[in-house]
Amino acid sequence: MSERPARQASARSVAFDVLRAVAESDAYANLLLPVRLERARLSHSDAALATELTYGTLRLLGYYDRVIELVAGRTTDRIDEPVLDALRLGCHQLLTLRTPSHAAVNETVELVRSAASRSAVGFANGVLRSIARVKPDVWRQRVADRARNEDDRLSALESHPAWIVRAFRHALAAEHRESELEELLRADNEAPRVNLVALPGLAQRPEDSDLDRYSPIGFVWKGGDPGAIVSETDGAVRVQDEGSQLAAQMFVHARDVEPGERWLDLCAGPGGKAAILAAAAKASGARLVANELVPTRLDLVRRAVAPAESVVKFTERDGTVIGAQEPERFDRVLLDAPCTGLGALRRRPEARWRKTPGDVPELTRLQAALIDSAVKALRPGGLLCYVTCSPHLAETRVQVSDALKRHPGELRELPTQDVVQDLSVNPLELAGDPAQVQLWPHRHGTDAMFIALLEKQ
Repeated sequence: MSERPARQASARSVAFDVLRAVAESDAYANLLLPVRLERARLSHSDAALATELTYGTLRLLGYYDRVIELVAGRTTDRIDEPVLDALRLGCHQLLTLRTPSHAAVNETVELVRSAASRSAVGFANGVLRSIARVKPDVWRQRVADRARNEDDRLSALESHPAWIVRAFRHALAAEHRESELEELLRADNEAPRVNLVALPGLAQRPEDSDLDRYSPIGFVWKGGDPGAIVSETDGAVRVQDEGSQLAAQMFVHARDVEPGERWLDLCAGPGGKAAILAAAAKASGARLVANELVPTRLDLVRRAVAPAESVVKFTERDGTVIGAQEPERFDRVLLDAPCTGLGALRRRPEARWRKTPGDVPELTRLQAALIDSAVKALRPGGLLCYVTCSPHLAETRVQVSDALKRHPGELRELPTQDVVQDLSVNPLELAGDPAQVQLWPHRHGTDAMFIALLEKQ
């Protein structure tokens, strides 16, 4: 008897498989989804649907859980995980994509049938049909009515843990922009543009591309898989958020480059900023040391900087001791510090459900140790560019303030906002301390990147 042929993968089944891997194995959707899409060989439209189903569900997972709990009459921790992931996927189709209810319900029930018991099929069918009978706006009102306070309301409706809501509020309040909180949370739940960078001196932006609003070396991908142009240029064109591009360019443009300068990228993985630094070093006669502690991330750095590898030395060391090992050896140090990653929740939506407030103290201690190491590694008059992909005050303003207190008379702040405005294609709407730049998804369309330029006196 011949075996039954395997059912061809659909957009929904690919998305469901990725959601399961994220829940079960702590997988990263941005790494796993492209692999699953390639394996499934979906059409362009189905691949786009699978992408939206995956990322959209992960972004709005918190809100969908509130709706599911209202209908099911139980908390989500009492629902089997495969069933819960399927219900979340169904919610995204019914409440956000406005997929016809028969298609959303039937396809989702089939996913449950393939992954759970017969009783779970009936349960899922009932929950989804109940959700489909009520308009999406009514569900939002019902969820809002159940909120315990304002933070809980925003947490539920905008699908962010309450501690992140509070962290964002405090960061915006430091700029006297607290009124922008809901706009920021909503921006975090929107699919970001796909930005690419053409490494200076190594590649040109396509003539028909839409240029970035701010980065003079970036452009916006118009659709489809950008992997083709990355491959065609051997990595001289690469995918990179516009905020990340600006941070790397600020490191270079903060002052004129003298031939023979030694630069250090202290925490270089995965290599996006290092690639821009390497291209700039090659063009200006500088040398770059790209350091990364984690071997797999160092491999990513090697691939990223391959177009300008001739000016790069790779090291695999603990960044906190490099200053002691090589005191006053470098003219410039880029510290793209390990952080909570709260600034990139559009691109890595599962991170909002994995991080906790307890992660912050350990990270800030590491950031402080890395700053101290960077200061030791700098020559007198050297430049430190401190970057985090997080707006959390403990990782940004407070971290810089504490560094200045630890190094009185040794570090001074530079006019960071002037530097970015000078290189930007269009003026950036910035607020707060002129020695610091905080970018925002809702205001600039970038990740929430923080940059501070400091000089060792």
